[in-house]
Amino acid sequence: MATNATAAAKCPGPMKATSQGAFQGENPLDYALPLAILQICLVVVVTRGLAYLLRPLRQPRVIAEIIGGILLGPSALGRSQKFLHAVFPAQSMTVLDTLANLGLLFFLFLVGLELDISAIRRTGKKALAIALAGISAPFALGIGTSFAFRATIVKGAPQGPFLVFMGVALSITAFPVLARILAELKLLTTDLGRMAMSAAAVNDVAAWILLALAIALSGSGSPIISLWVLLTAAGFVIAICLFLRPVLAWMARHSPEGEPVKEVYICATLAIVLAAGFVTDTIGIHALFGAFMVGIVVPKDGPFAGVLIEKVEDLISGLFLPLYFVSSGLKTNVATIKGAKSWGLLVLVIANACLGKIGGTVITSLLVKIPVREAVTLGFLMNTKGLVELIVLNIGRDRKVLNDESFAIMVLMALFTTFITTPIVMAIYKPARKTVPYKRRTVDCGPGYAADSSELRVLACFHSNRHIPTLLNLVESSRGTGRRRLTMYAMHLVELSERSSAISLVQRARRDGMPFFNSKEQRTEQMVVAFEAFQQLSSVRVRPMTAISDLDTIHRDVIDSAADKRAAIVIMPYHKALHHDGSFQSLGSAYHAINKRVLREAPCSVAILVDRGFGGHAQVSAKNVSFSVAALFFGGPDDREALAYATRMAEHPGVAVTLARFQPSRLQSEEEDAADEKAVEAFKAKVGAVKDGSVRFEEPEAYTREQVLETLESLAGFNVFVVGRMPPTAPLVERPDELGPVGSYLVSTEFRTSASVLVIKRYDPATNPKSKRFDPKARPPAATEEDVLDEEMGSSATVVPVTRSPMSDIA
Repeated sequence: MATNATAAAKCPGPMKATSQGAFQGENPLDYALPLAILQICLVVVVTRGLAYLLRPLRQPRVIAEIIGGILLGPSALGRSQKFLHAVFPAQSMTVLDTLANLGLLFFLFLVGLELDISAIRRTGKKALAIALAGISAPFALGIGTSFAFRATIVKGAPQGPFLVFMGVALSITAFPVLARILAELKLLTTDLGRMAMSAAAVNDVAAWILLALAIALSGSGSPIISLWVLLTAAGFVIAICLFLRPVLAWMARHSPEGEPVKEVYICATLAIVLAAGFVTDTIGIHALFGAFMVGIVVPKDGPFAGVLIEKVEDLISGLFLPLYFVSSGLKTNVATIKGAKSWGLLVLVIANACLGKIGGTVITSLLVKIPVREAVTLGFLMNTKGLVELIVLNIGRDRKVLNDESFAIMVLMALFTTFITTPIVMAIYKPARKTVPYKRRTVDCGPGYAADSSELRVLACFHSNRHIPTLLNLVESSRGTGRRRLTMYAMHLVELSERSSAISLVQRARRDGMPFFNSKEQRTEQMVVAFEAFQQLSSVRVRPMTAISDLDTIHRDVIDSAADKRAAIVIMPYHKALHHDGSFQSLGSAYHAINKRVLREAPCSVAILVDRGFGGHAQVSAKNVSFSVAALFFGGPDDREALAYATRMAEHPGVAVTLARFQPSRLQSEEEDAADEKAVEAFKAKVGAVKDGSVRFEEPEAYTREQVLETLESLAGFNVFVVGRMPPTAPLVERPDELGPVGSYLVSTEFRTSASVLVIKRYDPATNPKSKRFDPKARPPAATEEDVLDEEMGSSATVVPVTRSPMSDIA
């Protein structure tokens, strides 16, 4: 009886699911559901908080999740037995591990959806050689390291499985983590980034095959049983390809574009994921392999895979996957690493991991004629670890191949090698930019620009397909006379988030070479068709590009592209979207900050396009163009640039332009007044040259604010307004935004119109100090009205200096 009581005390019974509440005298933390809710909330808060703190260091979120797991475990907070027994009691670990592994199961399904086997089959010889060297060299050093471990701290481990686990642990490259590091450094779509991604994809597949081998060997049975496990696993893979793939392909075929995917297909696929996990767990190679294989065989074309990702990823990646890192952290006790011998082993395993992965990659890269700096960068990129590394280590620990001390050493190795990747790559890889000097940085061609003024290069940016019709109609109206007088670089600005679908988007870029992307295949197709049709029916040349970056740094892609493509003007979409009642609602402070940074740092003129449906919701063909344009002129360099743009629009036979000249309310220098008069006289000359009355000049008697507003109301029927950003006039609204004193009024609720607005800022290195790196002869920076305006606007969209980074684009 006493023995039974002692056993009950040592092994508490299973927790009940729910409590009756604190008012009934029960502690919710003694019950499984409220305790699991607390654990999930705590994990999310800690990991997201660490991710926020590590953002200045440009570290991937997996680093924060690994560190968060370690901090919550016995290495830090868990050293308090009171905290550990209250929040992570032993009897709750079964529930926590089950939730963590369920989340991991579906996350590996998402990883399989990301991985495109057809792209791996098309991997070039260079990337394949780099991948094989990046696997074999660290694998061999891992085997060598295992002998040192077995001779010191892991004496009782089975030799065969331990050798394979150590080899796999050192040879892994984390494919999703690498993609996010490349995106953070803006290398994702460069040649170096493509090489790294291709090699990492091959490495990923090889790592899973080696892990399956390690698991099969780690069983407690005889070698015959291990052989049966491997053969049965191979049979499972063949069955998946022969029988399951046609079923999933049938579901994908019956999920046409433009129609919602049937709920029964989604439910059936998720159930298949669970069933496959059950089968592979029964075989003895872990449930994760079944989910991963189902993800691989799901057809990647059409909306089916995209809808699956949308249904699964936010819940799994946001809530359940971090539990796996905490589950690992609770098993990681850094305090077990003590003494010179243990710390020496940590240094040894880090050195061998870096030497094998970096050395093997660098040597092979040099052999295939990759330059030294790129080869070294590639080596450090391929040394990135992540989730798969933790999976290998956790399986090894669960199979008794690794003990607590060796497990902690290997986790710290993975953390260290991933942490150093970003800063080292930033330090050693500074690609030489192809700086082609160009003169035409404005629409208005001044003296000395005649040789370079035959072609106007426009970098037109957009966030989604709703901006495309207005953008195309504006460019068509601005094409000027003659053929190929305007080249449009259409840049799709795509946010790269922490979601798995962001990597799928990059994979699609590499697979299809598509210039434009969206989470919806149908919208992608609409974008491609719209730009292809526009190029065929218009004399405008279109060059598609894509920037895939975090919103905090995507302005660098815009600025660097403008310099690379020698653009005279950058057109950015307004940071607010039009609603049905005519008001504008902000898309977020991040979009506002993008525009402000581009205005500050662009090496050419910048225009902000406020879209109210210029030309309707579809592109207007060249022969059917019939637009009316109102150019508002108060004076100053920005208004002269706006007038130059409007003058170019007046060359289109289907565009009628009216120039309304207002008197400036603030005094200017004599030079500015003379330049204004010259610009206006040039426009008047065009009025006299055009006989059909499509170009008009008006000089209303508007001297007070009320008279100016009354005049603007009379112009509300035009299709588009063209105005300078900072004219010498008093603000027409109380708190103007980046559109300036006049443009801000034209988009306010006080001004009732359906006209779109184009607000233009003229390039001037003296008032654009950040752009002087593109113009070494720029004058010293001077305080400007826009600086004062930025200070008055407050803090939400303050420009934060961003480290110089290389440009990435897909042409």
